[in-house]
Amino acid sequence: MLQELGAVRDQIDALDAQMLALLNARARCAQHVGEIKARHGEAGQVYRPEREAQVLRRIQALNAGPLPDESVTFFFREVMSACLSLENPLGVAFLGPLGTFSESAAVKHFGHAARLAPQTTIDDVFREVESGHAQYGVAPVENSTEGAVGRTLDLLLSSPLQICGEVVLRIHQHLMSGETALGDVRKVYSHAQSLAQCHEWLNSHLPGVPRISVASNAEAARLAASEPGAAAIAGEAAAERYALPTLARSIEDEPNNTTRFLVLGRHDAGPSGADKTSLIMSAANRPGAMHALLAPLADAGVSMTRLESRPARAALWEYVFYVDFAGHRNDPEVRKALDALSAHASFLKILGSYPQAVY
Repeated sequence: MLQELGAVRDQIDALDAQMLALLNARARCAQHVGEIKARHGEAGQVYRPEREAQVLRRIQALNAGPLPDESVTFFFREVMSACLSLENPLGVAFLGPLGTFSESAAVKHFGHAARLAPQTTIDDVFREVESGHAQYGVAPVENSTEGAVGRTLDLLLSSPLQICGEVVLRIHQHLMSGETALGDVRKVYSHAQSLAQCHEWLNSHLPGVPRISVASNAEAARLAASEPGAAAIAGEAAAERYALPTLARSIEDEPNNTTRFLVLGRHDAGPSGADKTSLIMSAANRPGAMHALLAPLADAGVSMTRLESRPARAALWEYVFYVDFAGHRNDPEVRKALDALSAHASFLKILGSYPQAVY
């Protein structure tokens, strides 16, 4: 057996050396790309969302296993992140503190080489990017069980930032504590939304135990790490950051609980081949006005994936509509639909075209 293992381990060592050489060769190519951009006046544009999406989709198409697509995608994101950091580490603002699902979303999209900047509020995320203190921001926009994040939608209406990407994050809620048994838990800390997402599990497994809402899941984990008898509901990032053992995994009531995040920047993205376009529009308050707004999308054969209404705030009982649909605004059918929409909408703001999330 030892001889057989030795032969396989020698093969692994040789492959590791080959991978290292190839990784450094790729990094040198990335540096060369930066030099070419600098010569043509595009030195600041190191991150191209459409190019990253194309690379990841191509890698998934080539993947023959045994590694699953998710693992391969994670590896190549980290490679691209490290290569980008050789030019200039990207500054990414997100809704903090550290240890939240927003941090996980930022890392999933930009990799660990990005310079992550946690912010106190969603407003601060937008301000950091608008001011140029960060190149990009990551903000939650909707959850599959709790619905839209209203503050993000309101800021999209007023902000000059554009959407240049999206992140879809599967939300796994875990119960973590310094205690070793559920019977020793005397209180549970978490964000109000997470407590709501685990309501039935808590009723079944910790009936009568007080549930205390705090500002974030990361804060819940910090408190649980410092108080005997306390537990927190949070994600893996918080457990790792505060070295809390997990008492129960994936306790969310909805097994497909997912949050969608937007990547915000001062530009959108070029066509990647599988894109979305987002916009805000409003209609005059008269019969048939909404039909007139949606008809151009159907007439052009554009598939709408989301429609959300919000109060316009400018006048009582006036609403704006947030729309996502498949395709890039440079696609002929999308351009046709947008031209028709501009003729019917009393207000129209294109938030950006960007690659659909790569899982």
